[in-house]
Amino acid sequence: MFDKYCNEIENLNNFDKKDILNKKFELFSENNMEIYYAPHNEVINSNAKIFIVGITPGWTQTSIAYKTAHEGLIKKLDYEVIKKECKRNSRFAGSMRKNLIEMLDDLKLNEKLHINSCLELFESQDVLLHTTSMIPYPVFINNKNYTGSNPKILDNEILETYLKKYFYKEVEKLPNVLIIPLGKAVEEVLELMISKNLIKKEQCLLGFPHPSGANGHRKKQFEENREKLLSIIDNYFK
Repeated sequence: MFDKYCNEIENLNNFDKKDILNKKFELFSENNMEIYYAPHNEVINSNAKIFIVGITPGWTQTSIAYKTAHEGLIKKLDYEVIKKECKRNSRFAGSMRKNLIEMLDDLKLNEKLHINSCLELFESQDVLLHTTSMIPYPVFINNKNYTGSNPKILDNEILETYLKKYFYKEVEKLPNVLIIPLGKAVEEVLELMISKNLIKKEQCLLGFPHPSGANGHRKKQFEENREKLLSIIDNYFK
């Protein structure tokens, strides 16, 4: 959809919520749910070995993606280059990325990939990484970032439609990658897909905690599941 929205993005002067979360970029609105366009989940890295999956882009990611796209359009960069830069700059930005890298390094994923740290997945070795959200465009419930509950994706017709239209297609293009789900809501969808033989249980790092700083149980969950997670990674790379 980048072609459809690129002129509006190029014409932006400010990147506050009111400038982006409005009718110009609205994809869906009903009751307390709104879905908006964002330009950072429109490319697939088909060479990826690691596939990290979130629920939906939050406001922080969304604003970074819009700023990146705007700068690229002003510079007259190729659209594919812009979309890649949007993904590179915005994915799991902030403390979430730092927490994610720390946990993956603790699980020695960097050693399996023959890199110094999983930080490199977001920098010089991003050829190994694909990231996305189950709902690729930002969803807001009562004007707040959607967290995967109230409603659950599988209990909501619109969210389930987005899931099947976008995420299922990405999985088809990356059949054997190691899938790292961020949080319970993503895990529930993966477990359904496993039960339907759409993906293999052995390729899913089930039990991996959501890396958000708002997840107060993250460290406890990680310690409780650490041995299981190490075992999944070991078996996958065998």
